[in-house]
Amino acid sequence: MTAASLRARVRAELTEEIKTVARRHLATDGANLSLRAVAREMGMVSSALYRYFPNRDQLLTALIIDAYDALGSAAEAGEAVVLRTDLLGRWLATCHAVRDWALASPHEYALIYGSPVPGYRAPQDTVPAATRVPLIMGAILRDAAVGKPVPATASLPEPLRREVAAVRDLAAPGTPEEAFALGMTAWIHLFGAVSFEVFGQLNNTIDERRAFFDYQMRTMAALIGLDRTPTASGVASAV
Repeated sequence: MTAASLRARVRAELTEEIKTVARRHLATDGANLSLRAVAREMGMVSSALYRYFPNRDQLLTALIIDAYDALGSAAEAGEAVVLRTDLLGRWLATCHAVRDWALASPHEYALIYGSPVPGYRAPQDTVPAATRVPLIMGAILRDAAVGKPVPATASLPEPLRREVAAVRDLAAPGTPEEAFALGMTAWIHLFGAVSFEVFGQLNNTIDERRAFFDYQMRTMAALIGLDRTPTASGVASAV
């Protein structure tokens, strides 16, 4: 191993350690991260840590990208084992994977789907990771639209139709605007349901939370016209 490659490996390992410590601070301080506090816990002087993350926003960006990627990996893994023709199973697997990850990583979920961080503006660097989960939904919607009528829905006003079409062209090209608008509605409900649970809004209200979540996601699946295709082989959703 050359001296340069050794330095690169040490830098990569220390960068990961900094992010690990910062994630622990998310649990106690939220997104109000202090580089000085992170450096102090690591036994570093602040000036040394600044060589890895020059300011709080760059550290937040790294944590946000990691969170989106972790969520994306979980959703992709859950959806990938379901038979491609089982549209309802793919939708439910994706939704439950999102919920499971959020409940296991509530502080990281809060970082990407909670209240905006004052003074922070996410750079374009976060976009590829942030789109991984929506692209799964786009693929399901696109497959659902093949050869099927669009579910009955209120007509889209023309200015809204143009905006929906612009998003559709990125996530699910070729899907009718009405079908994609319904998909966006279901997607927003997914994260609303997850946020209600993660942030404690169901406390003292619903105890059978997985069952209630599954009920909501099946209701959204009906809204967007997903059908389960019976098969003799393949892996069905286990949710």
